[in-house]
Order: sequence, then structure tokens, then C-alpha cells
Amino acid sequence: MTIAARILNTLAGLGGRVALKNLAAETGLARAKVHRYLRSLRNAGLVSQEANTALYQLGPQAIAVGLAALRGIHPIAEVCNALPALRDEINQTVTAAVWSAAGPVLVAIQESDHWLTMNIRIGSRLPILTTAIGRTFLAHLPKEDVMPLVAAEREAAQSRGMALPSGGEIESLVREIRSRRLARAPSAIIPGIDAVAAPVFDFANNLVAVICVVARAEAKITGWNGSAVRALGHAAEQISARLGFVNGRQIHQTGHAGAKQSSENLEAARQGPKSRRRVPIPKFV
Repeated sequence: MTIAARILNTLAGLGGRVALKNLAAETGLARAKVHRYLRSLRNAGLVSQEANTALYQLGPQAIAVGLAALRGIHPIAEVCNALPALRDEINQTVTAAVWSAAGPVLVAIQESDHWLTMNIRIGSRLPILTTAIGRTFLAHLPKEDVMPLVAAEREAAQSRGMALPSGGEIESLVREIRSRRLARAPSAIIPGIDAVAAPVFDFANNLVAVICVVARAEAKITGWNGSAVRALGHAAEQISARLGFVNGRQIHQTGHAGAKQSSENLEAARQGPKSRRRVPIPKFV
């Protein structure tokens, strides 16, 4: 049973449509042994094999099991429930935000033992261009969702004589955020207080929330190689994995869009990381 689960997990992690030799190499098992288990898994409907290519992929029964598990998961609850453990691991304040029609809105705060004064609370709306959370949403959401709010922020800042990052600076930041799946905003809202944010994705590749670590700059843990950043990135990956998103691959599919859409989504999942939709970087002028 353990070996069968190992093979299924490896097949899911590789995105499906995998050759026998590659599956054996990834699991560290003999090819003949993997083949025997695959035959049993095929009989159970947990694995299927393409007739023309002989490649293996998750079968309909495995997808049904995954869907049943996903139906019992509440994404925002998963995010909020994960914050205390992250807070305890690094002993820093951590927050979570979701997207609303008005922009990023804070939905959870777990405070650390360190004294930290913040002028935000649950329900606060955060700026897009100047905060780590806002920039993370900016990098991963469709431009039609964010550009009207970006324009409004620029207009408000101009009326108050405030300087915002230039269009070129934001475009560069967006590329970096997408590459690292992390966003840093040193002293963004409060001088001397750094924020680092990471996206949380679900099984359909949707950005469902952003989690963030807030720490004093003097602690020197919010650099790219800082302990807080490593812990944050790992936590975001773990939450996303529980929601069905693993290493940029969709491991389960939703049936809510009908049979045709489900078929298209499944094929996209089988194609691996390249299937993940990239949002074009808009021009920030």
C-alpha cells in the first residue's frame, strides 16, 4: 500500500503523462516493480495509460477521490488556520489578506511577542503599489481586476503630492515577484518595519490569498535568504499543496464548469508547469 501511494504521489507531482522509466527513476524503484503496481492501479481506475504513447497519468477514480477531498476544504479557513504555526516558528507577526472589489483586505492577524505598532487591523484595505501584499496580488491577478484600482491609487497620491513607484519600477517588481513567488516591501507603511508576502494558490491555479510576515528591519530576517522569508515561502507552498496546487501543477480539477471545461482543465494539468496561466504584465504609467 505504501509503494502504491508513493507511485501515485510521484505521478501527481510530475503532472501526469509520465513514461514508465521516468516514474521508476523518480520513485527509486525497479522498473519491473513499478510496472506491476501500475497494472494493479490501472485495474482499480487510479491510473490510466495512453494507448498511442504508453504514458501513464492519474485515472478517473484518483480524480474522483481528489475532488471529494477538495470539496471539504475551505481555502480561507486553511490559510487562517496555518498562521499560528508560522507565527510560532519565527516569532514574528503574520497576516493574511484576500482580494475584494476595493483591493486587498486583511482577514487575519497573528501577533508575535515582539512589540510592534501597526495602524492596520482585520478589515483594513491595503494599498496595491506600496505594500508586499498588494504587489503580490498585482503580480498574479488579471490586469482588468487591478488596473482600475492602480489608476485610482496614482490619482489619489498625486492629489496629495505623494510619490509612488514608477511604471518601470513596478514592472520590474512584478517580474521578480512572479519569479520568486515572494514580494518584499521594506518600510512600506511604517519606517523600520519590513513586510514580505507570498501567494497561496488553489487546485484551479487561482490566487486565493496572500500571507505576509511583518518584522523589524533591524532583525535582519526579511532579506531574500532570511529565516522569516524561508519559513513564509515554505508555509505558502504547504497551504497551496493542501488546496491542490503543487509546484505549479494542478493535481485535481473542478467539475463546476461542465464536462467540456473539465476536459480542457485536465489536459492542461497533464501538460505540467507550462499550463499555468501567466498574467501579462501591464504597463504601469
